[in-house]
Amino acid sequence: MLNIQNLSVHYGMIQAVHDVSFHVEEGEIVSLIGANGAGKTTILRTISGLIRPSKGSVTFEGKTIEKEAPQKIVASGLSQVPEGRHVFPGLTVQENLEMGAFLRKDNGVKADYEQVYQKFPVLKERLSQDAATLSGGEQQMLAMGRALMSKPRLLLLDEPSMGLAPIFIKEIFSIIQEIKEQGTTVLLIEQNAKMALSIADRGYVLETGKIVLEGTGQELLASDEVRKAYLGG
Repeated sequence: MLNIQNLSVHYGMIQAVHDVSFHVEEGEIVSLIGANGAGKTTILRTISGLIRPSKGSVTFEGKTIEKEAPQKIVASGLSQVPEGRHVFPGLTVQENLEMGAFLRKDNGVKADYEQVYQKFPVLKERLSQDAATLSGGEQQMLAMGRALMSKPRLLLLDEPSMGLAPIFIKEIFSIIQEIKEQGTTVLLIEQNAKMALSIADRGYVLETGKIVLEGTGQELLASDEVRKAYLGG
């Protein structure tokens, strides 16, 4: 579904991503783990069209997209939940969800609102509330719900557990699994390596902009190298 080949990204003279290649198959959860500053967010932003690569290709469902505008990439079926949530302050929960459906012209929008409310019941309770007044966990749920309203076939999640209480983290990861079971493929960027790999079909380890390890989620969880670097073992 998603194929990244020999991707390199620069910020001015600084190279943040070095010749990275990986793929995501339809129906998978793929986790990309690594320390802060490893290049994970840069890769997601490049896939979403927010950053242009200096080299390499990004192919989504057989179509090269690394030169496409972000809104065209969203319309093609790929949506990102950004690090830090970035809900729209001054807009209600309902209005934030409407922004997620902004590019849609089909008749299924109303039914999809109901699906989002089923996944995130707290959002239905807060529909007329300013999104900025939600707790961190509730804002994360809203950001995920907003992305799902674009009806993506591939969902990119950037650090969904960051800054959340343990009870919210558990709930968010449970919902990620549910999203996959309902037919949406997921590329998950996470510093919480144990949680990310425990739900992943496959994973990649990124260090200083390079992929240094890959395998199934369980293989990486069992790896001495991963345990020492990311799991405190």
